[in-house]
Amino acid sequence: MIDVVNTLTFPRFLVKHAESIPKHPAYREKYMGIWQVTNWQENFEQIKNLACGLTALGFERGMRLAIIGDNRPQLYQAMVAAQCLGGIPVPLYQDAVANEMIYVFNDAGITFAIVEDQEQVDKLLEIQDQCSHLKTIIYEDQKGLKDYQQAFLRSYQNIQELGQQYASQYPDFFLNAIEQGQSSDLCVILYTSGTTGQPKGVAHTHQNFILAGQNSSAFDQLSSSDNVLAYLPMAWVGDHLFSFAQAMVTGMTVNCPESRETVMTDMREIGPSYYFAPPRIFENLLTQVTIRMEDAGYIKRQLYAKAMQLAKRVGSDILDSHSVSLVNRLYYRFFDFIIYAPLRNALGINRIRVAYTAGEAIGPDLFRFYRSIGVNLKQFYGQTETSAYVCFQPDRQVKYDTVGIPAPGMEIRLAESGEVLVRGVSVMQGYYLKPEATAEAIDQDGFFHTGDAGIIDKDGHLRIIDRAKDVGKMASGKLFAPKFIENKLKFFPFIKEAVVFGNEKESIMVFINIDFDAMANWAERRHIAFAGYIDLAAKAEVYQMMSECIEQVNQDLADDPMLSHAQIERFLILHKELDPDDDELTRTRKVRRLFIAEKYAVLVDALYSGKPEQYIETKVKFEDGRDGSISATVRIQSAKKYQEVA
Repeated sequence: MIDVVNTLTFPRFLVKHAESIPKHPAYREKYMGIWQVTNWQENFEQIKNLACGLTALGFERGMRLAIIGDNRPQLYQAMVAAQCLGGIPVPLYQDAVANEMIYVFNDAGITFAIVEDQEQVDKLLEIQDQCSHLKTIIYEDQKGLKDYQQAFLRSYQNIQELGQQYASQYPDFFLNAIEQGQSSDLCVILYTSGTTGQPKGVAHTHQNFILAGQNSSAFDQLSSSDNVLAYLPMAWVGDHLFSFAQAMVTGMTVNCPESRETVMTDMREIGPSYYFAPPRIFENLLTQVTIRMEDAGYIKRQLYAKAMQLAKRVGSDILDSHSVSLVNRLYYRFFDFIIYAPLRNALGINRIRVAYTAGEAIGPDLFRFYRSIGVNLKQFYGQTETSAYVCFQPDRQVKYDTVGIPAPGMEIRLAESGEVLVRGVSVMQGYYLKPEATAEAIDQDGFFHTGDAGIIDKDGHLRIIDRAKDVGKMASGKLFAPKFIENKLKFFPFIKEAVVFGNEKESIMVFINIDFDAMANWAERRHIAFAGYIDLAAKAEVYQMMSECIEQVNQDLADDPMLSHAQIERFLILHKELDPDDDELTRTRKVRRLFIAEKYAVLVDALYSGKPEQYIETKVKFEDGRDGSISATVRIQSAKKYQEVA
């Protein structure tokens, strides 16, 4: 039996679970409407066959394996199979266009790729001649690939069969390969989103992610009895911590939905006990609730309003076991029976014991909403470079404006500039083959420079203000923190994205992206005719709705001593949705602020010059890959401002 204690690697946990909980579900995957289960013993055998099949094809220790597709058990297995052989998995975003993948394939020197389906195969065939190291492509779903005859193309099933033959011929090979693994070996390369330039490969060791997984699991008392829904990109560090590292160290069950379109339905069926999502997902869920309640009858709307008023007053206190009067507890229990529980059930979050959000700051009101209806939603803080593991919020110590306390094994320090510096068990080994970039990111004392500006409150909780590079000063010399304002705007269900301008300016201006689905529903119920996004975004009624949202944000800002001066002066509604395919957002939907400012410079100038409208023609990439352009005359409107705090 392999020693799990002394040498920490993920393959050793695979062996441990196959021996200790062989019949416990490792994965569930919904296929053709039916949930298929793979237990830990079966998981071990399938990974062994895959690893042996890769070896038979020439995969060797130190090689890099690309993994591209939606969340599938076979793709998670591919990660472990590569690690068993001393290889390094490199997950890529499945919605990235082919040309975006070229840089990663060449930068990482990827020789093998395991992908989900024909869509991903076609992307790699398109760029194969530009990826000098790529030799073999393996596909999991054979649909549509019957007539593909390239010799370097192999099916997942074929590799499994090849692996079975290899394992029969060399029965000791697989466990011997695992025994060679060390905790200091690289276990994954995750690429940054490339907000300000080319993405960088973040090289993590087994020890980094295993300690992050073990410590965070112990923090929330996670075990093999828990189960999580894996639906966010496998290339995102959050999925790698929660759906891979924590699952591998605890033995919990990972549930893979049938498709991105069926996530909510599948989530209601599974009822995960553990859940994580970026704020955008929680905003979308709340948008669905808002739309449904606006369509409900008068009595239901009134009951919902009263229930939400009570929840806002006492819900979080009840969740945190604080003192609440007996009368309010009884009322809350009544509303839980008729409103809160059915609402949680409709959203698929009724069985959740712990829920986390990260990736972007979450609006306090949005945070408060979920906790008030009984969802133990908490924030964590981390980066790709720190295994998504820096701060966590302990139960009964949740603050709406902080990201919690330093996680076990982590140390936080603030630089004189206010930048958050981090040192501890989860910090990367470095950027792959980029020693100079690594030296810039990690100082001589071992602290990683996060690029975030923050403060630590009297209770030791960290509060993130903004990205350090985005924090600036207005012409008056007062603080300019755009993301703080953007997050306030994005709490409203009708606002999908916001981009704030004001650095070294006299006033604050903003671009708004409406949430088309929510806004379209709102318009249809008011019999407002529209032909599409461009037409709807230009409607006077929509501008009035956005004006009311911005006025509420300005009123909140007016009461904030730090940012009362940063109220929004004027705004416009963009004629198109910001899109990763147009390079306006990263694949993790982070705003590329400088790029947007340059691309839409004519609109920024119009905002600050006082124009009432501005014509613009914009280049776009359509869903079928064609390049084109759209044009519109964008209206510009002033917002109501309030008296600043003295």
